[in-house]
Amino acid sequence: MNNWFDSIGFDFDKIKSLFVYSANEPMIFNSGFFMFLFFAFIIAYTALKKRMTPRLIFVTAFSYYFYYKSSGFYFFLLGIVTVSDFLLAKYLARAKTKIIRRILLSISIFVGLGLLAYFKYFNFFGATFSAIVGGNFQPSDIFLPVGISFFTFQSLSYTIDVYRRNIEPLNNILDYAFYVSFFPQLVAGPIVRARDFIPQIRQPLKITGEMIGTGIFFIICGLFKKAIISDYIGINFVDRIFDNPSLYSGIENLFGVYGYGLQIYCDFSGYSDMAIGIAMLLGFRFNINFDSPYKSASITEFWRRWHISLSSWLRDYLYISLGGNRKGKIRTYINLFITMLLGGLWHGANWNFIIWGALHGIALAMHKFFRFILLREKNETSSVRSLSHWFGVLLTFHFVMFAWIFFRNQSLTDCRIILSQIFGNFQPQILWQLLSGYTLVFIFIFTGYVLHFTPFKIENYFKNKFITFPLIYKAIAIIVLIYFIVQIKSGDVQPFIYFQF
Repeated sequence: MNNWFDSIGFDFDKIKSLFVYSANEPMIFNSGFFMFLFFAFIIAYTALKKRMTPRLIFVTAFSYYFYYKSSGFYFFLLGIVTVSDFLLAKYLARAKTKIIRRILLSISIFVGLGLLAYFKYFNFFGATFSAIVGGNFQPSDIFLPVGISFFTFQSLSYTIDVYRRNIEPLNNILDYAFYVSFFPQLVAGPIVRARDFIPQIRQPLKITGEMIGTGIFFIICGLFKKAIISDYIGINFVDRIFDNPSLYSGIENLFGVYGYGLQIYCDFSGYSDMAIGIAMLLGFRFNINFDSPYKSASITEFWRRWHISLSSWLRDYLYISLGGNRKGKIRTYINLFITMLLGGLWHGANWNFIIWGALHGIALAMHKFFRFILLREKNETSSVRSLSHWFGVLLTFHFVMFAWIFFRNQSLTDCRIILSQIFGNFQPQILWQLLSGYTLVFIFIFTGYVLHFTPFKIENYFKNKFITFPLIYKAIAIIVLIYFIVQIKSGDVQPFIYFQF
């Protein structure tokens, strides 16, 4: 029988690989396999359009399969968090006394943060404690499940909102499993709030032509950002600089930093765009996660535009819980600093992330302080306001770029080398040689920043025009983009940067 299948080219091993996790080939949006699988998924999803419960079961099962293909055996953690917080939220709503409710919420926080503490921070805290006491810590070989920071924070927001009586708990565990595991945002966000998403679950499925057009537009934008700009400049320039900064001059290191600022933005906002677009094709709406953050005229504005779902989560569930701005100005500055310090730690178990978070915390506190001290004059002219705005944009942009040096590097030594090369070995005379040697890289960097700083009105105009195109034109646009991606790719499909968080 096997010989007969072999004779017609039927590859059992290939079929088997579709259902087996491979650490070298995780499931990601910009892979050809996912695009093919999603096409088949859409057909089945459409067939279940009017069958609510089977459709929810189908999507949830696919989401767990998607997560298994991303993290293997550790997909069971998703189930643990789901069942635990579903039950705790029900008991929270029924509890009569405040002490019982606090205990139940503490259990939810302990489960979610306990998983993070073990899988993400065990070796870091162990090594740090060992260094303090002079011990000899041997790090454990602990696999970090993809997206664990995202789905634990998402589930925690649900139990905290139930505790605060902002929402009512769900009675159907299928609905909650659907919410926590929904695959478009499962492994790299955005962190979707229960109060925004859960009301959409049991609504009759209605996908309009406007939603299809908008969804495809977001997917195309996301693919362009990730697979063309981010991957190309990352592989061919940025990664080379950061891997060996001492081999490059200061001007090369500086452009490497500018390149990384664009790379991480296009990588992460590209994923968010694709997640928003895919969700829209399935009839669900996510809030925007990036809003041209490098246009920000202050660091406070930057955090209203960058990774909005995380920054708003930290604000609502950490900063406000610490007291927010309700306990005086000094305490406000301290709360901002602590929030961003922990936000840096959320990104990874590394002192560089903590320093990155501390830099942003200090900057936020300083901006709030100076905004209080130096209030703008009401009678300032429009030209002064415009000049002040653009100076703020320039200053904020370069502060963020400076902080990215600590975010991208794995050691403080490499950070020191990059800064010493920029300020001590700049060599501006090699600029033309640099531009001619990396022509396509710099074309993409220039294009990426120009598109980023394009006024919203122009961007919205082209989006609305695209939405009105016939479906065949939209399909052609996707095919052309995929062809372009295949022509310029420099290696295997690159995973998203935020998968590691």
